[in-house]
Order: sequence, then C-alpha cells, then structure tokens
Amino acid sequence: MTIIDAHSHLWLRQEAVVDGQPIRALPNGRALFFGEERQMLPPWLIDGRNSAEVFLSNMDYAQVGAAVVVQEIIDGNQDDYLREVQRRWPERFLCCAMLDIDRDGLTVPEGFRAAAIPGHRMKRDLDSPEMMAAFKELERRGILLSMCLGDDARQIAQFATVIQECPRLKVAIGHFGLARSEHWLEQVRLARAENVRIESGGITWLYNDEFYPFPSAVRAIRQAADEVGMDKLMWGSDYPRTITAITYRMSYDFVLKSPELTPEEKAAFLGGNAMGFYGFHDLPELPYIKNMSE
Repeated sequence: MTIIDAHSHLWLRQEAVVDGQPIRALPNGRALFFGEERQMLPPWLIDGRNSAEVFLSNMDYAQVGAAVVVQEIIDGNQDDYLREVQRRWPERFLCCAMLDIDRDGLTVPEGFRAAAIPGHRMKRDLDSPEMMAAFKELERRGILLSMCLGDDARQIAQFATVIQECPRLKVAIGHFGLARSEHWLEQVRLARAENVRIESGGITWLYNDEFYPFPSAVRAIRQAADEVGMDKLMWGSDYPRTITAITYRMSYDFVLKSPELTPEEKAAFLGGNAMGFYGFHDLPELPYIKNMSE
C-alpha cells in the first residue's frame, strides 16, 4: 500500500513571536509556548532540531513513501531550510512556502510549487481584496495551497467565497476541519468543490483524550466520507508534535487496523488520493523491517 503523509512539519530552529509572545526551543524537545513550557518534540530530540534526516528515518521505518511539509507561524518562517529539503529529496517531499499573512503583497518564493497559510491564526478577512488578489495569483501560477481554518463559521464562509472565485486553485484544508468542533462539517463540505481536499493532520491530537486506536476518529473519517466522498480525504500526521504521545506508525496504523473501513477506502485515504492530488511519483519501495522485540 502506498502511504503518503499530507501534513507534517520540519525546522532546524524554532523561533517565533506570535501575538507578542515568544515561541522558542528549549532543551530535551521542549519549547517555550505562549508563556508555558511544553513538550514540542519527542524527548530524544534533545537539541530542538526537527530535521528532514530524522523524519526520513521515521518515514522509512513506518513505510511512508512521501510527505507534504506545511508551515505554521508558531515555528517561524522555514523557507530557506525547506527550499534545501525540496532540492535534496524531491521524490520524498513536497514543501510549502510560508505566506506572510500580516502584510499585503503575499507572494510565493522561487523554488516552491506549494504554499501554506495558517488561516486559523489570521485576523484579516480571507475574502478581503488583498487576500483575494493573493489567492487569484496562486491560482494563476498553479501553486497548491495548504490552508488551515479556525472553528469560525464566518471564516469558513469567507473561504467558501475564495473557493468559488478561484475554481482552479488546488486547496488542501488541514486538521480534518477541526473535527469535534462546532463547525467542522462545514469545513469538510468545502471539499464538495472540485479542487478542494481535506487532510487529517492532527486528528490524533484532536482525539488524544480517547487515545489509540482512536475509534471516534475513525467514525469521523466515515462521517466526512459520507459528506464529500472518500476520494476527497487524505491522511496526515502533524509530525512531529503528535508523536510526543504516539509513534509515527501509530498515527496511521489505527486506520489500517480499523474494521469500519474497507481495504479500498484505506488505500485511498492513506495514500492513493494524495498521490494524484499532490503529483507524487516514483516513490521508493520500503520493506517492513522486524523490530528486535518481535
């Protein structure tokens, strides 16, 4: 089975200021996060580096052929590093540039064919003239957009206008529409548009209180498929933040082992849909390597 991760993160140095508060790496995988010390990375990443090499080792072990690397303002702009990652491993990664959401004239730097906008952290209207001009420019250039939305019916309605005005803009909406929130199915229904998909980055975080094997998360996948079709849904891990609680393989294994989805649905959700949408090809064959404990 081809497995593709539609939502992951990489950085060499996590350093940002959001709403006037610093976010920065601390020793042993921890970070200062909005005034609180949090376990941002697994504790064995002691230097705060979340590198492509470590991620590739996790991907190979978990038999994940490729990954989409998105960006979040809480990590700081990683364009320079991700441009190098894209150059070195073009067959394994699709890296998104970070669009500066606090300034006009949003442009995608050279070397990227995808861009990320963490819309859930935006204060401006998504259908404002300056934002609409930026979305139309992405559409004109054929830049794929990774978009996260907040649990805000007004913002969801604004982005529905964007989708209507930019029918050729390819969009992947992240965090599975914030499943468990009040308006999550409204986000999912945006994927009724031809070029829009929903990816599940962070779904194990959304159901973390339930923990593995996340039966309610599987039911949410089924519910979303009933709304828009399984062909519009893609798996994403939200690596590395989610693997402070579970292993990387566990972030999709709960889907693979669930009796509530057919083998064909699992194959589509875990990689088949993403293969076509993102344009991955020539992925490596990754054999299963037995653990010492087996």
